[in-house]
Amino acid sequence: MSSNRKQLKFRQDGTFTIAQFTDVHWMHGLEADLRSRELMERVIREEKPDLIVFTGDLIYTGKVKEGREPCTDPKKALREAVAAAEENAIPWAVVFGNHDTEKFITREELAAEVETYAHAVSTRGPEELSGCGNFVLELQGGDGRAAAALYGLDSGAYSFLPQVGGYDWVRRDQIAWYLNESRRLTEQNGGEPMPALAFFHIPLPEYDLVWRTKTCYGEKYEDVCCARVNSGLFAALVEGGDVLATFCGHDHVNDYWGELFGIKLTYGRATGYNTYGREGFPRGSRLIRLTEGRRDFETWLRLDDGSVVLEQPEHVPDRG
Repeated sequence: MSSNRKQLKFRQDGTFTIAQFTDVHWMHGLEADLRSRELMERVIREEKPDLIVFTGDLIYTGKVKEGREPCTDPKKALREAVAAAEENAIPWAVVFGNHDTEKFITREELAAEVETYAHAVSTRGPEELSGCGNFVLELQGGDGRAAAALYGLDSGAYSFLPQVGGYDWVRRDQIAWYLNESRRLTEQNGGEPMPALAFFHIPLPEYDLVWRTKTCYGEKYEDVCCARVNSGLFAALVEGGDVLATFCGHDHVNDYWGELFGIKLTYGRATGYNTYGREGFPRGSRLIRLTEGRRDFETWLRLDDGSVVLEQPEHVPDRG
């Protein structure tokens, strides 16, 4: 972490709370965007998070329907999209999605722009790695040493191979980087894996597997729109032994979580109004609370009407 980045610390009571905002899809600052801003403000006011993590599609630079104006000023859209975090002086991090840099701006340019913000704690990350914005943030404990870690991984946009359609995936060099960082932190922690969480935009194929084979909690109203090839990130996370849970977005009307081989595969709750949703499935935010010294976390949803969802509905797979 560069010297101008704020050090993230557990509170005196030993907790650290993260608000996950996902798929904000900010474009022009018009009515739908302003509703997204209002929701983010409400979550910040009521939950007082120590960190905000935007898990992709923070802005929308893709195609629009005929007659609609595309987002031609991505830097302005970014400024407006993160204003709730900046104006409330809350540290924030971002991993990019498939719509953040479709047109008018490159990932490198957007990542460089993020680094100019006073309260942004994520960085462009190692330049030799695939993607932009691969990062690890260390959370400082009461004794001044790292007590937990947060990984951000760029899951890309669309497949770079002509024979593979659909979405991109976390590449092997990124996975090797994660394993190196995991080993470094484990050694730093006296040989014990440091409690960690991982954030990215596009779900892993294992999100579909966990829904089909394990008891899950929450709703699944659309297909898991993952890459069509499995790059092995989940296997690396299992081997690394530090990541307790992963958090993604991308599929706006899925918000479930389920545990597979000791890792909780978790969707956020879609935050943005300037995009598709589902009647009866309000926008919101997922909150995540770590406690220093515990290899566990709490999570709940805060919805746009101010209500809190502490327990999501149980889904038991059909084993027939």
